[in-house]
This record gives sequence, structure tokens and C-alpha cells, in this order.
Amino acid sequence: MGIVAAVIVAAGRGQRVGGDIPKQYRAIAGTPVIRSTLAAFASHGQIDVIQPVIHFADQDLFRGASRGLGKLRDPVAGGATRQISVRAGVQALAEHAPDLILVHDAARPFLSADLIGRAIEAGRQFGAAVPGVAIADTVKKIDTGSMVSETLNRSLLRTVQTPQAFAYSLIAEAHRRAEAAGRDDFTDDAALAEWAGHSVHVFAGEAGNVKLTTNEDFTRAELLHAAALADVRIGNGFDVHIFADGDHVMLGGVRIPHTHGVSGHSDADVVLHALVDAILGALAEGDIGQHFPPTDPQWRGASSDRFLAFACERVRARDGLIGNLDVTIVCEAPRVSPHRDAMRARIAEIAAIPAERVAVKATTSEKLGFTGRGEGIVAMATATVRLPWSGA
Repeated sequence: MGIVAAVIVAAGRGQRVGGDIPKQYRAIAGTPVIRSTLAAFASHGQIDVIQPVIHFADQDLFRGASRGLGKLRDPVAGGATRQISVRAGVQALAEHAPDLILVHDAARPFLSADLIGRAIEAGRQFGAAVPGVAIADTVKKIDTGSMVSETLNRSLLRTVQTPQAFAYSLIAEAHRRAEAAGRDDFTDDAALAEWAGHSVHVFAGEAGNVKLTTNEDFTRAELLHAAALADVRIGNGFDVHIFADGDHVMLGGVRIPHTHGVSGHSDADVVLHALVDAILGALAEGDIGQHFPPTDPQWRGASSDRFLAFACERVRARDGLIGNLDVTIVCEAPRVSPHRDAMRARIAEIAAIPAERVAVKATTSEKLGFTGRGEGIVAMATATVRLPWSGA
């Protein structure tokens, strides 16, 4: 069917929101807005490649917000207007030669997978297509004296959203023509396509696909998000591995020097394994052994951060979020406390959540049992997950 690419426009400064950082990097329920937007495209099966367009000064913010997401190309720098920024993204994708391109605002994080699918279908069928929402209110046209000059037929009016979908060759040529004509003032790509002489189809948008513009928008989004994620789940995980020959153990994604290694099919990181089972348990989606069977040779010696990243993506694929991760390590040695902060930071990085949502604790078994005899190590984990309420 050809390559489908997405350009995510995130170069704006968000002046109407204010604050210390641009609005696309502000968090809703602990997750940066731009991450939610990027994740919606990264997790969609029909999207092949994503081209972010950012402000040059936001590179560190973008790196932190996008860590661990797939399908992302290195971001390119945007320009003084939205049109210039989109053009930079379109041109950067030329080497991929996509058949279809979707252009979406980073500040619209609530789009659904169905909306992306409709955009792709309409873009393929019509060459230029945009999502639109019917207007419920009566619309009046006024004159320069603020007097009503006409009552418009609202059945023929739509408020237009993103993602807007275009045949790549069509929109790339439209941008080239506009640049040559010195035009950089189009507020969306549909207007650019219309100026270039193309007909634009309008398909069904979504009322929830709002653009975050003001502080009131963020407050409302926080309230709606909390109300929507009313299904609070708690999962538990447990893992144990015996010590073996070696000079280090992996705990929480951190390499810790030790007199022994740990025996296991992957890197035998009991902390990450327990966390994976806790998250999968909260989702009721089996356990780590079902998804990564120890009998499968591809997982021999694998880094366990891949397993944790998978479990966290399963949460996001269900439009949920991770509330917190809590793990307790039981062993006589090695000492955990010197590495606690590094483990919290690494777990937070893999899970793409703030470190303040990760707890790592350690204790001994008072010389009792196999851990007391120094024969192995245990981790017990709890994960809190919030999912949209299904009504079931």
C-alpha cells in the first residue's frame, strides 16, 4: 500500500499558555502532551515513519519526552510560521518517498487510532483530506459595525482539525510553489492545497480531538483525563534468580558489581522482571513468560529493558497510564542503597514516567532461607495502572 508518514508540528512557543516551557512539553496526568501525540502515531499499525518538527531550543525537552518511542526520525528545526515548519518536515521525508503524509499538531494529544485510520483512508481516496466537526451553534456573519449581515447555513460549515492527509507529491509540490511565491501565511495545509488548485475532502473528525491553547484548556484536559481513566488497576509481580558465576548483577536496569552473576535466560534482572509481571497483571494480559518464553532462543541474554518497555507500551496502547511502580528487593548482597537513585532513574526512563512515580526498596531476610544463605535474589513489585472505564 506504500509508505505512510506523519509530520508532527511542535515548533511553536505556546504564548497564550505561558509558563516556563512550551505547551507541547507540559504534562497532563504526568505525561508530556507531545509524548501522548507521538505515541498515538507510533502505536498505529498503518504509520511507518514519524518526522517531528521542533524548535531548535527544545532539543533536550524533546529528547526526554520522546525517549523509547519507535518510528521516530531525528527532529528537524521548524520556522517562524506553521507553514514553514510543515515544509521542513515534508522536505525531510523526501528520502523515504512516502505515498501519503499526515500532518498533525503536537498540541492535539487526544486523537484516536480510528481518526488516524480515517485520515489514511480518506487521504488515499481523495489525495487531500481533512477531519471536520459539525457546528452546533448558529453562526452569524457581521459587518465592520458588528451588525449581522448574514446568518450562515451551519449544515455546510465545519471546524477543521488535524491530522490532515495528503498524497506526498501533492503537498510537497504545493509547498514548493508557495515558497517560490513568497507565501508562508497559510494556517493549515488544507488552505495551502486549496490555493494550489486542489480539491480537499472533509471526513468525520472527533469532538475530543481538541487543540490545547490556553491554561483553561489544560485544566479541563486534566479533569477529563482523570474522569476518563476511572478504571484503577493494581498488579503484583514476583521474580527470583539464583546466583551463578560472574562479576555483576543487573538490577533495575543498572549493572552492579558483585562477587557472583545471576542465572537466567535473559539478563536475569529480577527487578525489571517483577515489574513487567506487575504491569501485565494489572492489565490482565498474562505474564512475562507468555510474551517472552524462556524456550525462545531470541531472548537468550536479552536486556530486560525491552520487556519493561513492552509492558508499558501495552498500557499506552489501551490509552492508559502508569500511576506508580513500587519494587522491593530481598538479598544479603549486593548492597542496593548506593544504586537506588540510579535504578529509579533507569526504570523511569524505560517506562517513560517521572522518577517520582518509581519506588525502589531493599531488605534482607535476616539470614533466613535461600536469600539469607546468599544463594539468590528476590524482587517483589506492585504497579498501579489507570485505564479508560469500559463500563464492564
